[in-house]
Amino acid sequence: MTQPSSSILPSGQLSGLHILANLHSDKTNQLTDYTFSKEFLDSTISKFGLTKVGEVYHAFPGGGFTGVVCLTESHISLHTWPEFNYITLDIFLSNYLKDNTSTTRKFYEEIVIFFNANIIQEHFITR
Repeated sequence: MTQPSSSILPSGQLSGLHILANLHSDKTNQLTDYTFSKEFLDSTISKFGLTKVGEVYHAFPGGGFTGVVCLTESHISLHTWPEFNYITLDIFLSNYLKDNTSTTRKFYEEIVIFFNANIIQEHFITR
């Protein structure tokens, strides 16, 4: 099967790696209060030299949160359900200005470590 031309940049480089994952974590505090994740994401974004252009965090009554960070490179989103020890993750870093494939994988690994999470399901989509 050939890839649609829209997924190839003019340089012939693929547009990026998109990772979708479902995780299990017993770190209930980190699943309930988004301030831990916000600090971690801000630090990790800086560590990898990415550029944040906006963010939204929303805490749900009774626990859990949604956090979405928009980057010039694309986005990262987290959704937590502390009552189920469950996290869904979506991270996409485009390759428009440089190949971010390795950075996407490393960022994902750091998120798994941060939550001391077990991977339930993961999908790596090359775009």
